Amino acid sequence: MKKDFDVITFGESMVLFSPDEKGPLRHIHHFSKAIAGAESNVAIALARLGTKVGWFSKVGHDEFGSYLEFMIRGEGVDVSRLKRDEAHATGLVFKEVFEHVNPNVYYYRKNSAASYLSKEDIDFEYICSAKILHITGITAAISTSAREALFAAIDVAKKAGVLISFDPNIRLKLWSVQEAKATLLKICEQTDILFPGIEESEILLGTTDVDQILTRFHEMGIQQVALKMGKKGCVVSDGQHQEFVPGYVVEQVEDSVGAGDGFAAGYLNSYLKGLSIQECGDFANGVGAMATLVRGDSEGFPTYEQLLAFTNKIEHIDR
Repeated sequence: MKKDFDVITFGESMVLFSPDEKGPLRHIHHFSKAIAGAESNVAIALARLGTKVGWFSKVGHDEFGSYLEFMIRGEGVDVSRLKRDEAHATGLVFKEVFEHVNPNVYYYRKNSAASYLSKEDIDFEYICSAKILHITGITAAISTSAREALFAAIDVAKKAGVLISFDPNIRLKLWSVQEAKATLLKICEQTDILFPGIEESEILLGTTDVDQILTRFHEMGIQQVALKMGKKGCVVSDGQHQEFVPGYVVEQVEDSVGAGDGFAAGYLNSYLKGLSIQECGDFANGVGAMATLVRGDSEGFPTYEQLLAFTNKIEHIDR
């Protein structure tokens, strides 16, 4: 089948309200509106890097749903398979920001339109038109029907020779450790490219030992693992070669949310270019670091030229 897209991804996106000041939300009166959602973050980051990417979900038949569609399409992401739900609203999320710590996140997504995503909402031919299907564990967590849709998409993609890219993205506000572990390990067994964090690996495998983590994930049949180590960088492995790739120094982090999504996009863009795992890890670190320089979940994602300059692959000229 002709591959019209490099990457297709799907999952819930929400309207994000970020406070204009720091402190408890009870004292905040002014917010800025943006978009949030791990999968759409990855799609936006990929599009800025020049990757042909599609994203779909289910949103309410409301202004917030229109806003999500407008913004994500405006980034160059194909949204032709986005569904509208007449009966349920688009999900919302609020950030609470304090000095020198990661922000608190409050979800208002129960009974959201995306939580009613089902197998019937998926165009399986669309998924098969991609080289890679990127998914996250969040879709499996938001509802039973969304989880069934996720596994159906994986099954169809595998049969069509589409690679599965997976970020566990464990959100314990959405489900229990036990349920998350059982479900996400099942997804790992179908995965080709995996983006776990150290803490997520401890939840899934019961260890923080890097060698053990990589060995056990490869034993599941995963081809490439990019283990995120935060600001330290990452460890990448293809089962034959393993390398630590140092991260990029960021003097002042504005917002850490979205860095992991940028990391995945940087890796996938490089993988599609045929680069080595070390180069993939380096560019992944670069996009992840750049995401933290700007307030917002996706606002800091770079173009490919900006990424090359940030990672010192080309000379940056200010003026």
